[in-house]
Amino acid sequence: MKNLLCLLLVFVLWSCNDDDIQYETVNVAIPQVMSKAEFRNSVEILPSQTIDEAGKIYVYQDYIFVNDEFKGVHIIDNSNPASPQQISSIKIPGNVDISIKDNYLFADSSIDLLVFDISNINNIQMVERLEDVFSYYNYQIPVGTDVAEFGDYNPENDVIVGWELVQQQREVINDDAVLETFNGGASGDVGTGGSLARFQIVDNYLYTVGVSEMSIFNIENLAQPNLVTTQYSGWNIETMFHADGYLYLGGSNGMYIYSLENAANPSYVSEFIHWEGCDPVVVDGDYAYLTLRGGNECGQQESVLEVIDISDKAYPTLVAAYFLDNPYGLGFKGNSLYVCDGTSGLKVYDKTDPIQLQLSQTFIDLQAKDVVPMDDVLIMIGDNIVYQYEYGEGTLQQISVLDLN
Repeated sequence: MKNLLCLLLVFVLWSCNDDDIQYETVNVAIPQVMSKAEFRNSVEILPSQTIDEAGKIYVYQDYIFVNDEFKGVHIIDNSNPASPQQISSIKIPGNVDISIKDNYLFADSSIDLLVFDISNINNIQMVERLEDVFSYYNYQIPVGTDVAEFGDYNPENDVIVGWELVQQQREVINDDAVLETFNGGASGDVGTGGSLARFQIVDNYLYTVGVSEMSIFNIENLAQPNLVTTQYSGWNIETMFHADGYLYLGGSNGMYIYSLENAANPSYVSEFIHWEGCDPVVVDGDYAYLTLRGGNECGQQESVLEVIDISDKAYPTLVAAYFLDNPYGLGFKGNSLYVCDGTSGLKVYDKTDPIQLQLSQTFIDLQAKDVVPMDDVLIMIGDNIVYQYEYGEGTLQQISVLDLN
């Protein structure tokens, strides 16, 4: 009887403790891992492919290069803008950005920098790979993740190439730290990227930015670039724009200005701090134009176009702001400023007076993500579609639509 009472007491105590534990359903992200050896052997030159998720666009000579986010680059023959043709693609796992000079294409592949000879667009050749030059890359943890479990992932030998999002019952932990994080270890013929770019070529240097660092490569020998240095560049850097000997870095909490007086070692000049928001930037003369997208992972709810007076680089000053819906990239040509306002379409502003912008034209019923204004045509990407427009008498006229799906 005594033993039975002890067992009952243990059972009761165990049941009480179990009842005190609270559980919740959480979204757990589990990484899909590839060995570095396999990862580095997976680059391919392929025929024209459909695109999964169009990222940034880049224009070089008669060609448009469209990033397929974290998968590679699609190439479009744009010798006739009224009838662009997809011709091939380059499979580059982990790719987000490219830049081109004198027929050499530079592309990131997560932790590596790749170089391709594109002098014969029908016979593209990879000529160089600089391994482990980017110490941090975007892991792209899925939206909606509560917990990221890196498990046995070893950054020395592995690369994360995707995620599986599963629901699990977890004990409620009363703290705010739920999501795990992990940090792994122009002269010449240069192309043109949009305002979402993180690569910029200036003369004999390629500048790249990651979340908090800038890497500087000497590309005097285009086929064999050399990593000169890596330096801290700010926090949560998303974009980079070059103008008149300065680099303008767009971060989630501000714009950072760096001087290229010493091209091999850009020097910090100043920063303009704003509330939290996704932040592309372009610069024309004494003014910088920033789009801040609020909501979701970007920070505040408001979305605006800001005009910053940068006539004194040491003291950038906000001089005007205009409300938008969900802006992404932007660009300019002459007195026109082109703003991609997401699902609200493309908006054209007259910036003859940079402080008093005037909305002159709006293209609705399309999704606008990034734009590259060229001399003869304006090229825009959104929702896996490439749009092209001619410059008319103060207005844009659409001349082609290319669906990449």
